[in-house]
Amino acid sequence: MENKDKQSFNLTPKKLFIFDGVGALISAFMLGVLWVRFDHVVGIPTDTLYLLAAIPILFALFDLIAIRQIVAQQIQFLRIIALANLSYCLLSLGFAWHHHETLTVLGWTYIIGEVIIVASLAYLELKQAKKQKELSPH
Repeated sequence: MENKDKQSFNLTPKKLFIFDGVGALISAFMLGVLWVRFDHVVGIPTDTLYLLAAIPILFALFDLIAIRQIVAQQIQFLRIIALANLSYCLLSLGFAWHHHETLTVLGWTYIIGEVIIVASLAYLELKQAKKQKELSPH
């Protein structure tokens, strides 16, 4: 039974792309729709929120394309999206630091929470890419 539970939690590249894409769309909604209406509550200017929202939309499109690739190509796509996610984390932290004088506790909480989630996902993507590469014939 324990082995079956492990198999059901197996994060295939396709599952990771779906998870990444859904998360990206949630981020885009939070940043580009919800927080824009309450920019004074988070302390991030609207133009910055729109920029931060546009990037995850591009990531979701990338994930959609990646899902349709063969496994050998998905390995490379996992690496790309993982590095893109880590870059997005750095960009988000950079914007947070740039707006540190106006960023509220809620704003910091959201940014730090999102960075933790996205960086964790990137770690899983890189780990899965490495595992898939080891499993694939050379």
